[in-house]
Order: sequence, then structure tokens, then C-alpha cells
Amino acid sequence: MDSTLSFFVLLAQHKNLSAVARALDITPPAATRKLMQLEDRLGVRLANRTTRSISLTSEGELFLEQARRILADIKAMEDSVINHGRQARGLLRVNASLGFGRRRISALASRFALKYPDIELDLQVTDKPVDLVANNIDLAIRFGTLPDRRLVARRLLSNRRYLCASPKYLKKHGEPKTLADLAHHRCIIHNQNDEAHGIWRFSHQQHTEVIKVKGAMSSNDGDIALGWTLEGHGIMVRSEWDLNKYVAARRLKVVLPDFLPEPADLFLYYPSRQNLPTRVRVFIDFIVGQFELD
Repeated sequence: MDSTLSFFVLLAQHKNLSAVARALDITPPAATRKLMQLEDRLGVRLANRTTRSISLTSEGELFLEQARRILADIKAMEDSVINHGRQARGLLRVNASLGFGRRRISALASRFALKYPDIELDLQVTDKPVDLVANNIDLAIRFGTLPDRRLVARRLLSNRRYLCASPKYLKKHGEPKTLADLAHHRCIIHNQNDEAHGIWRFSHQQHTEVIKVKGAMSSNDGDIALGWTLEGHGIMVRSEWDLNKYVAARRLKVVLPDFLPEPADLFLYYPSRQNLPTRVRVFIDFIVGQFELD
């Protein structure tokens, strides 16, 4: 509709169909048809034609006045949306994994909110990855394999994982020397997403080994599983970023260090690189910058 209005405003300015045709890069007959189609739709004559010029009828003058007002409103609307998108403001929805979201991302979100007070930040923490588009989420920060390869991803952190147990457990049950020994140990399973229950995959000397372990206890919450491990209930797989402090405090010990469970790198991902609102861009830059400082 705005193209028709723009055409008529040009016609009023040039008062010549050939000049309008040149401005729009169309043929003069096409410009004539465009005017005739508009008049047919409205059921009134908008312009009087002569061989050299055009003059507007009273209906044409009225249509011109309204067309200019509507085009100005459209331009103001577009400018408003563009300027809003260029400013760091508005609602920003972020999804993160449960444990890491609570312990790390929440603190970073607090710093971000102080730096960008005009952005309303909604941080949602969930066990499973969510569909960003379906749930109207701007971006997510999660460990492990991306839920959708069509997403744009930034790796924030390489995250190895290890088998670990408490000294209390190892004193009572002994320390496994091979992966086969795990069949005789109590293992604590952190059920994540749709992973097969009790199936652990390891890399060792450029080979992959898969074993089925017995779950003495299991939970979909990593912090619960960690608590059980600290209390001496069994062996679990834990991420390097969270394990180091417990190893340093001698509350946990890494076992079978030559056999590494599948890594769970940390990614920041979002639906598209194109037309990112400023609030999303500044959050991405902020988070990436924070992890680069670590």
C-alpha cells in the first residue's frame, strides 16, 4: 500500500507520468496503468491528464494530503523501531542450565544489569534445553551438544569432565583401576536431557569406550548428585569447572584420570546473526568478555 501512496506523491511532485516512470525505473505505460488502477479501485478521478502534464482533481488533492500523512506515520513508526533496536533497552530473555545458571550466570547477570539498567533481564534456568524460537528466548548458555545445529553458537568454555569420588567412599570400597572395575562400584548418575540412563562414554588414547554402570542413586539435578558423592555414596562424572575446588579441598578425588568422559563445553547460542537487537548484542559481548577474563 505504501508503494502506491509513494507513487501518487511522486506524481503530485513531478506532474508528469514520464518523469514518475523514470524516477521509479518503470515504463511510462506502466506508470499510466498504475494511476488508472488506483482510480478504478477508489471509483474516482484523481488527476486530469494532458499530453504534457497532470493536475490533481479535488479528490486527488484530498488523497495526496492523506497519503503524505500516512507515509509520514509509517516513516515515524520505522524510525521508532530502528532506534529502539539500536538502544540497549527492552526485555531480554536468557535461558541457562540449572546449576551453572544459579552459581555463575546469575552473578554475571547481576553485573550486566548494573551496567545496562534500561534492559529488563529475564533469566530462566531449566534442566533441559528449550526451543528458543518457540519459547521466545533471545539466547541460551548451556553445556554440551547444541540442541539444534541451525543455531548460531559461541564457545565460552572448554569443559572436560572426570570421574570422582570422596576419600570416604574410596577408603571403604577401594579405587577402580580400570573401566571394567566400575561394574563393581556404586555409581551416582546425573540424568541429563534425554541421555540413556547409566551409559557413560570415555575417550582413551584416541579411542572411545562405552560402558553401562549401575546407578546406586540418580537425580536430574547435578547439585543433588554432587552432594551424594561428597557424602560417600559413590562415583560420579563431574565437570572440571566445578570439581577443582573440591579436589583442592581434598573432599573429592579424581579416579581413572586417563579415561575422560565426553566433554561438555559451554556454549552461548541464539537463533540468528541477522538483525540482532542491541540488547542481545551487548549481552553477548558482555558474557564473552567475562569468560575471556577467566
